[in-house]
Amino acid sequence: MPTRPPALSPKHSSGHVPVAVVTGAGSGVGRACALRLCAAGWRVALVGRRSTALQQTIAAAGRGSRARLTFHPCDIADSAAVAAMAAAVLRRWPRVDALINAAGTNVPRRLLRELSAADYHRLIATNLHGAYHCLQAFLPAMRRARAGTVVNIISDAGLLANAKAGAAYVASKFALTGLTQSVNLEEGPRGIRACAIFPGDINTPLLQHRPVPPPAAVRRRMLQPEDVAECVWLALSLPPRAVVEQLLVRPLARH
Repeated sequence: MPTRPPALSPKHSSGHVPVAVVTGAGSGVGRACALRLCAAGWRVALVGRRSTALQQTIAAAGRGSRARLTFHPCDIADSAAVAAMAAAVLRRWPRVDALINAAGTNVPRRLLRELSAADYHRLIATNLHGAYHCLQAFLPAMRRARAGTVVNIISDAGLLANAKAGAAYVASKFALTGLTQSVNLEEGPRGIRACAIFPGDINTPLLQHRPVPPPAAVRRRMLQPEDVAECVWLALSLPPRAVVEQLLVRPLARH
């Protein structure tokens, strides 16, 4: 297996080690992104609801990487909690080069005929408002640096609705697509770019929230979290003059 290049970013040559904030870093795609960036030499702030899960991500990175990782338990649906988290991150690392919004959730009872108002609002609060809160918390630092990349892990349900995903999830992801486009329109002149990644089915713990979780044989044919992390790496490693605005990635073997 080829070794990964140690490339950090063009800014590394000036002495700056790049910094990323990754939400949903306790499992799934968020954890895979955090480990990918850490392996490439980035400093990474891990954000998630459960402290234990974030510490498990740090353990998975290996002893030699731990000095580059911090963990910040935070419910991103809570704007005050996000503000406090961002302040803590920026006290340690005043410059943030990348924000990866990988946190997301769903519910088993997701069809319109059974979706409760409480579940609808909870999904919107996490999947959309959480990304917005984090974006607003870290954009000022990116503006000061006149550089930064925002990567929103959305879903192919953010391009075309499907009943399997459910109405609230689809609504949140369509809105996140628009938010991503708005970052490029408004912040591009300041050197800030945004990428929307639209994965198909991914083998993550979120599958347990399906009405009928898929069996192991089906999960093996899905995208794996590391596949999506490589898409994130592509978006981050392009020259600053270029932006991947949308990236649709699906399993080669459909199920």
